Amino acid sequence: MSKPQTAEPVKLIMSVFTADRCAMCDVLGCLIDAYGATDFISSPLPFNYTSYYAAEMGPSLLRRFASFDKLIRPESLPDIKNLTNQLEDRFTVNERRIVNIDPGYVAKAHLILATGKGYTHRPYLREGIYADLTLMYSNKTFQTLPWTYPDYAEKSCIEMFNKIRARYVEQLKSLQK
Repeated sequence: MSKPQTAEPVKLIMSVFTADRCAMCDVLGCLIDAYGATDFISSPLPFNYTSYYAAEMGPSLLRRFASFDKLIRPESLPDIKNLTNQLEDRFTVNERRIVNIDPGYVAKAHLILATGKGYTHRPYLREGIYADLTLMYSNKTFQTLPWTYPDYAEKSCIEMFNKIRARYVEQLKSLQK
């Protein structure tokens, strides 16, 4: 029989993309106000993997990834997603959102994103939020899965998430001392 255990804390990450550089800075500021200091923010990266968002958000989207210094409980992910949904609602112009925020976390074994859309590989959490298993960690690196978004499968993204994970593992070690 297995014995229930408390999950380890995890490393909060965010993906933010928009065509509006000022909105990007404002949203990152709001996220820092809500979740504390970041220990990583990527440079702006072109978001050109899909045209899905172009009609709503415009062309020439840029993305930034961030990870936060303070570790979180994995069960807090639905609350975080609901807060980022509210933030997206605040950043609307003419009833069109101008910012997309995707929260998630890095754990030792995987990278999980929060989503409001269910699917085979997305178990329901609560309050309309699902967990999307985006990457798994195996053989000393993150590995893609058949459903991994193409941008998250990019070599540069994998390398970035490996570095974020390395920082996270060091944080866990310091907690155990």
